[in-house]
Amino acid sequence: MRRVREVLPLLPFLVVVTVFLIIPTATVLVNAFVVDGRFSPERLTALFSEAPLAALGRSLLLSGSTALIGAVFGALLCWLIAGSSPGSLVRRVVLSLCSVLAQFGGVALAFAFLATIGLNGVLTVWAQQAFGWDLAGSGWLYGLPGLILVYSYFQIPLMVIVFLPALEGLRVQWREAAVSLGAGPWRYWREVGVPLLTPAFLGSLLLLFANAFAAYATAAALVSQGSPIVPLLIRAALTSEVVLGQSGFAYALALEMIVVVAVVMVAYNALVRRTARWLT
Repeated sequence: MRRVREVLPLLPFLVVVTVFLIIPTATVLVNAFVVDGRFSPERLTALFSEAPLAALGRSLLLSGSTALIGAVFGALLCWLIAGSSPGSLVRRVVLSLCSVLAQFGGVALAFAFLATIGLNGVLTVWAQQAFGWDLAGSGWLYGLPGLILVYSYFQIPLMVIVFLPALEGLRVQWREAAVSLGAGPWRYWREVGVPLLTPAFLGSLLLLFANAFAAYATAAALVSQGSPIVPLLIRAALTSEVVLGQSGFAYALALEMIVVVAVVMVAYNALVRRTARWLT
């Protein structure tokens, strides 16, 4: 009875995980391999055609570039924040903004960029009238370059949230010990700080990669035509009025995304465990 009472509070969580994670994943797995009631690899074979491979390449490029941009600039911002006092106004404001902006995505974020630097955006019209500059160019905002810019907007604050605890975990005693042995600031960071922070940095980088790879709403609102990345190709397979009966192919694409994100998250968990050894 005691074990039953301990498990009961977890039942709502288990129900949510089952309904929104286990069942959808199992559905994708089954439908990616089963065609007309029989096992067939034809849907997975279709992933190696030109369009899916191009979409996967662009998704990897988008996720990798925005993860790197977010990790580098986010780490620099973390370093500046960590140097301030814990109760400073600047620190509280920056962390509050990062908490909000990291969750600011989807249609609202796409609309904000469209209204600012879109073809008829406020900043675009002003720059055209004042300086003759065409910020919208040939519509770069509606393609892969625009997605990289928009995704970086929420990747940088997310990096601040996930990486700052590791940076603050560097103990003052380690710096004092390095200084007492004759190490200067640069040597301390090169031989102590950076090696200790590398697993946390790489883990945060992988988390940003998975976050960008699985994002859909922002890209769907920004790109109205074409399928430059895998999530939009899944949408096209499910909603296309030109080529019907592509829902099975959508399951194969979804399985591809699950595999990529699963590999990334396994690597992320391994790096997090390594970081926890000295962070605790």
